[in-house]
Amino acid sequence: MSTNSKDLSRRLAAGTDDAPAILAPDRATLTHGGLRSLIKATAERLHALGIGRGDRVAIVLPNGPEMATAFVAVAATASTAPLNPAYRPDELDFYLTDIGAKAILVAENEAGPAVAVAERLGIGMLRLVVSPAAGIFTIEGAAIGPQATPDMAGDGDIALLLHTSGTTSRPKLVPLSHANIAASAAHIGATLGLTADDRCLNIMPLFHIHGLIAAVLSSLASGGSIYCTPGFNALRFFQWLGEARPSWYTAVPTMHQAILARAARNTEALAGARLRFIRSSSASLPARVMAELEATFGCPVIESYGMTEAAHQMASNRLPPGLRKPGSVGAGAGPEVAVMAPDGRLLKAGETGEIVIRGPNVTAGYEKNPEANATAFAHGWFHTGDQGVLDEDSYLRVTGRLKEIINRGGEKISPLEVDDVLMDHPAVAQVVTFAMPHDKLGEEVAAAVVLREGMGATENDIRTYAATRLADFKVPRKVVILDEIPKGATGKLQRIGLAAKLGLWR
Repeated sequence: MSTNSKDLSRRLAAGTDDAPAILAPDRATLTHGGLRSLIKATAERLHALGIGRGDRVAIVLPNGPEMATAFVAVAATASTAPLNPAYRPDELDFYLTDIGAKAILVAENEAGPAVAVAERLGIGMLRLVVSPAAGIFTIEGAAIGPQATPDMAGDGDIALLLHTSGTTSRPKLVPLSHANIAASAAHIGATLGLTADDRCLNIMPLFHIHGLIAAVLSSLASGGSIYCTPGFNALRFFQWLGEARPSWYTAVPTMHQAILARAARNTEALAGARLRFIRSSSASLPARVMAELEATFGCPVIESYGMTEAAHQMASNRLPPGLRKPGSVGAGAGPEVAVMAPDGRLLKAGETGEIVIRGPNVTAGYEKNPEANATAFAHGWFHTGDQGVLDEDSYLRVTGRLKEIINRGGEKISPLEVDDVLMDHPAVAQVVTFAMPHDKLGEEVAAAVVLREGMGATENDIRTYAATRLADFKVPRKVVILDEIPKGATGKLQRIGLAAKLGLWR
């Protein structure tokens, strides 16, 4: 199957000509018709600069409407590689080299390390010039090569290149085709019942699969609109809620918790909110947080399960009257989802094993990494590296990352299980259970905790509480009470490496 230029622009921006597509604070609205015109103009400009199908363009831009439209418009012609603007020079050097970037797209006045590193590597420099309307831009820069063949990308062409987090190994490069991202956007749209009347409030970073596909592409592909903020800011969230009038937003659990912490001070904004649902993904959502969100906003919370290699969504809870189960990431929502034993046998409901998937949204394989591909695609399925169990309704419960399971002298402990228990303590606002090195057992159980505002608890209080709910070997031997738990670039709490960050070596 292939796409022509008209098909692709209609798929990336599916609404009627005058329907709103991109909105942002204090900016004029960009319509779907305007976005399609931008896609066409961007293609012509890139072709003139010598960039076409198969060429790789790194995008280093701040969160906002231009980051969203640059992803969509550049991907229609070339392959995009959005990068975190906060990367240090050595990180930029690695990612730009590994991607094989032919050009880098930066803001008009950008003078940071991305420019210096790209110049040193001999990568073509393109500068994005914004206009008053949200998302509209032009590209300035010298030609990088001869005029490119004026073709738009096809289904098999790579639309998006992202790296895995690389918390335990060298980050792996994940190429996602137009067919992959179109399938995932369609899966999300179907799961959430998205229509042209829906508007997403985006607070997710747009160098990450969650924001790019779940927020931006699923909205545009359904003919709806997206309100693009400068990034997550709990202090401004309720202001944006009033300005944007969204029907939904999607976020990671730490963001939801920060929003809840400020809800009581924003009753007027809450009263005016018209959210149809709230979506949560990219990390486990504590059942208590789900219940508080639903009580606060008066709408269902839909927890979903995604990862980069699947162009985001793999499983999801369902909107009412469908099932949504606290503690579960839902049933397969696009690809096939199963649980597998180490020998390749598919396991029955109630049996714990590795979560595996297959479907049209799944990458064809890591780039330049045959060893990882041999492991990840064994037995005809993609192996997620997550451990889980399906119930009698085929709803999936993720019990942990296989690499994060704590091995305490041969006893295997799921950190998520300990998280769930500690989150029920009335004084606990956030928790991350993690492995702490131990000279005799190999690993010991530790937990980092943030307390609720105005509440107190000691390490002993929390350990005593845990002992009433957990077997002795699962009770954290060390509880560290912090003002804030270190997070990754996307706002996710990170277990791997936390012991070293907190100086816990024994």
